[in-house]
Amino acid sequence: MLLEIFAVIFAITYLILAVRQNILCWYAAFFSTAIYTFLYWDVSLYMESILNIYYLLMAIYGWVNWNNKKNEIDLPVKEWSFNIHFISIFIILFFTLASGFLLNNTEAARPYLDSFTTWGSVFTTYMVTQKILSNWLYWIAINSVGIFLNFEKELYLTALLLFGYQVISILGFIKWRKSYYEQK
Repeated sequence: MLLEIFAVIFAITYLILAVRQNILCWYAAFFSTAIYTFLYWDVSLYMESILNIYYLLMAIYGWVNWNNKKNEIDLPVKEWSFNIHFISIFIILFFTLASGFLLNNTEAARPYLDSFTTWGSVFTTYMVTQKILSNWLYWIAINSVGIFLNFEKELYLTALLLFGYQVISILGFIKWRKSYYEQK
């Protein structure tokens, strides 16, 4: 419980600092994901644990990228075609089924749902880096499953954190959609 409290505090700190575009956000992201890597492994959500290793690496990449003053290009918000979304969803579901199948005969908790949140998050994180408008809709689906998984494993603060992410995803979609249409 105490570790989860620290993980949530660091995650909230990350969000606040990221909104302010403060490079210190990456330190908070690093500590939050390091703690969550351990917490998820402890409750047998192995794919979530592996996902947090990915996030840990992304925190390092984010710090390096933000620390590089040459990367001050304002990337416009874009949207993908229906066909690209169809292929994207197919890829996420393929990897979900494959890793869920591999984990199904282990002590992994909810292997298919755990795999879905992991592969969906990996893919959607890429969408964020490309400023794809619909990334927010993907996050709503992913975080809905994540809320269930965390609540079921009695990680109540994390479930509450993901609920907060849902609100941010809705607001993010509205804000990015406005930018997307203003660009046109």
